[in-house]
Amino acid sequence: MSSPKRRIETDWVIWASPLDLTTNLWTVQEFYVRFKGPEETPFAGGHWKIHVELPDQYPYKSPSIGFVNRIFHPNIDELSGSVCLDVINQTWSPMYDMINIFEVFLPQLLRYPNPSDPLNGEAAAMLMREPKSYEAKVKEYVAKYASKEAVDEAGEDTESEDDLSSAGSYESGPEEPAGTMDDV
Repeated sequence: MSSPKRRIETDWVIWASPLDLTTNLWTVQEFYVRFKGPEETPFAGGHWKIHVELPDQYPYKSPSIGFVNRIFHPNIDELSGSVCLDVINQTWSPMYDMINIFEVFLPQLLRYPNPSDPLNGEAAAMLMREPKSYEAKVKEYVAKYASKEAVDEAGEDTESEDDLSSAGSYESGPEEPAGTMDDV
């Protein structure tokens, strides 16, 4: 069995092709991804900067991911950007990789929130009691915090350019591959 570091290096080669993944860091274990909200959801048209950190034990231990700019969702902490997603937090398998996260797991989370296991109680309660109000608030957050310009500015007050890597942009569309990444 190969070492975790070798797996990270091998995965970068695999991710770089379909996801156009690049980094400017000294290490490939920490980077940012531009993630676009899935069509036909209230998150459509939104763009988020997602911080990804691969642990030394990757792929045996799951990556840490978090939204940098704000999002209103029951399973995402509004202020910290932490994500509550079983497949990342508890049931991670070495068979998964970043493509799974950005093409399957995160789009599914945005399409099908789980208000019974919330990190954002306000979003969960609103989704359960007033779904139309929830959808309106999601769209308000998308307009206010998830523009392309907001992604470029996200995290600038807490991180310097030297600390940032460039990874990419997740784009989804009906006839396109599920995700692409380009420089942040």
